[in-house]
Amino acid sequence: MAATFSQFYLLVVFLTCMHVCYAQNVAPMPAEGTTQWVPAMFIFGDSLVDNGNNNYLASLARANYYPYGIDFSEGPTGRFSNGYTMVDKIAELLGLPLIPAYYEASGDEVLHGVNYASAAAGILDVTGRNFVGRIPFDEQIKNFQTTLDLIRNDLGVVDVAQDIGRCIFFVGMGSNDYLNNYLMPNYPTKNQYNAQQYADYLVKEYSRQLMTLHDLGARKFVIAGLGMMGCIPSILAQSTGGKCSEEVNKLILPFNENVKTMINNFNKNLTGSKFIYIDIARMFRELVSSSPNNGFSVLDQGCCGIGKNGGLITCLPFLTPCEDRNKYIFWDAFHPTEAVNILLGKKSFSGDTAVVYPMNIEQLASLDI
Repeated sequence: MAATFSQFYLLVVFLTCMHVCYAQNVAPMPAEGTTQWVPAMFIFGDSLVDNGNNNYLASLARANYYPYGIDFSEGPTGRFSNGYTMVDKIAELLGLPLIPAYYEASGDEVLHGVNYASAAAGILDVTGRNFVGRIPFDEQIKNFQTTLDLIRNDLGVVDVAQDIGRCIFFVGMGSNDYLNNYLMPNYPTKNQYNAQQYADYLVKEYSRQLMTLHDLGARKFVIAGLGMMGCIPSILAQSTGGKCSEEVNKLILPFNENVKTMINNFNKNLTGSKFIYIDIARMFRELVSSSPNNGFSVLDQGCCGIGKNGGLITCLPFLTPCEDRNKYIFWDAFHPTEAVNILLGKKSFSGDTAVVYPMNIEQLASLDI
């Protein structure tokens, strides 16, 4: 999740979610004849890619109720979108089934990959505590270790290290470390670090965590940068004139630059591995500048939300969303619509080095390392 909610809203969502049934995330297999590029994809992140893990937590960061999932075949699954997330599209393009959430994966389903992402989670364990239950990145990595044990011991896969080395590891962390930590008034972080110091601290921890995944056998990494968070409806609703907050957009620049440097260092020093960077911020800028060509006409309003820019209070249970969701860039106060997620997934898969560096996911999947 991203940004601040009123305590009243949080209570309403929590109590309502306790009574709302959600559909199980049944992962359809890819269409017949589809090329399967890799054995599996393992996903780590926050609400931008969470597909149901928080359903099983005592958490205020949940999306297992309508109108979330209104355009998804299984209805509300816990995805913070009206339909697909970005990694859903990437999985489809890789020829994989939709990747199951960690708490829903069973048996040999895990051989196609597992999604460990958790709304409100961050690089730092303390991030997102306002939402109570969430799975920080360190804990997501521990859950991956549990999956490895299952693959080795229960499923009898002989050469786990070789198979894992061929898989895609998608990681998208950091948004909540700003929106649900640094920018939150009940956290001391802003008084302890300036923008550069905080970015240095975060990426030092991030580097350690990614190295842990590497030590566990991961070799093909897709690292998503932070987007233009100063332009999400929640921030727009708080800004003067409803314009993007340049202060917030500038705040995250050192983080993205540090992540790029980290990736370059990994690629230089870790023989037999490859890390690629998805420039989400640049993709967003290009999306906005070419919005008429893509059919987007509403750039600053959440499709499902309340108040200024649809961002003062995010999508409440059974709130009526906008009718033509393909015209909106933002689904709720914080997250993109399915239409945007699909475009981001496609660009990440086959885009040029201006948006995916030093190669795209298709090229990474084909790489023999």
